[in-house]
Amino acid sequence: MRSAPEVMSSARDDSHPAYVAELPRLSADFPPFVPAWGFAGGHRQTLGGVFWPIRGVQYKATQFRLTLDDGDELVLHDDCPAGWRAGDRAALLIHGLTGSYLSHYMKRAAHKLSERGVRVFRLDLRGCGAGVGLARWPYHCGRSEDARAALLEIARLCPGSPVTVVGYSLGGSITIKLLGELAGNNCVALDCGGLDSAIAVCPPIDLARCSENLGRFLNRIYDKHFVKQMVRHVHSTRQLRPDLPFELFRKKPRGIKDFDHEFTAPYGGYGDVATYYNLASGKKYLPLIRHPLLIVAPQDDPMIPTTFYEGVTKSPYVDLQHPAGGGHLGFIARRGIDRDQRWMDWRILDWIANWETLKASAA
Repeated sequence: MRSAPEVMSSARDDSHPAYVAELPRLSADFPPFVPAWGFAGGHRQTLGGVFWPIRGVQYKATQFRLTLDDGDELVLHDDCPAGWRAGDRAALLIHGLTGSYLSHYMKRAAHKLSERGVRVFRLDLRGCGAGVGLARWPYHCGRSEDARAALLEIARLCPGSPVTVVGYSLGGSITIKLLGELAGNNCVALDCGGLDSAIAVCPPIDLARCSENLGRFLNRIYDKHFVKQMVRHVHSTRQLRPDLPFELFRKKPRGIKDFDHEFTAPYGGYGDVATYYNLASGKKYLPLIRHPLLIVAPQDDPMIPTTFYEGVTKSPYVDLQHPAGGGHLGFIARRGIDRDQRWMDWRILDWIANWETLKASAA
């Protein structure tokens, strides 16, 4: 057991704007995940994460609209703690598929980070949450440019503040893609504000395999749920925006892959689903990353098995964690480990705090 984060360093390359010289290795600092009584197993964890109520979290954020280059608008929900000053840490939270600023994991993380003095911005991706009707084009796993636009807006609102991105599921995929692009040979000049670290929780790093896995056995329950929600979202958005450039479904898609084939790929700018899955999957970006990145991928996630990580090359800046349980965005732990039973929330706080300590000691 290490008493402090281990530091990985290498020759400094100041010509690279996205370069961070030290990488925290936090594996020994995480307490093991032990499921709450009655919540053992990936499916119970996953469903518990959705239906277990949260209390004492009130919405007090200020909303900002952000106009993108193509005319679409995003919404940022700003939770600014009392006493926060420019230069203090900020965080950008990005939700998953069919989620929004109201998703339980977004609300809990924003609340706990704010209590720790972190200014939190919850991002509603295109057409989601408070952004319904504000976008003509759909959100998807490849929208790294939208995350970058949000980071630049945060830099304007919080000059000099370092920023941690926390992406959940689809939001985690967007986060990984953004970090890889920032380190790519063709993207070294990209400005990404104060971004200095990131966390991806349950990211679908291989979209093709994930879509196939959702069509198997009990996972079909999730597949049908996602498709139902997304089709409903498309229809309701079309009622608000009759000028939208896409047609309504003549026949309900049978699963995620059908939906992506008929809607996401063509209207997301990819042409076909194979191209979308290839270009937007996070695994191809993992070897390029040069920011400290924590990936948390539970061993019992029914949607994204840890076998998807086998043989995947990653940079030394990526700290990949496979806790014994947690399901997909569940992480309901036994009492006594943390102040409440939401194991993942506290690991996010721990990791950011350790990164702050490591940066301060290296300054």
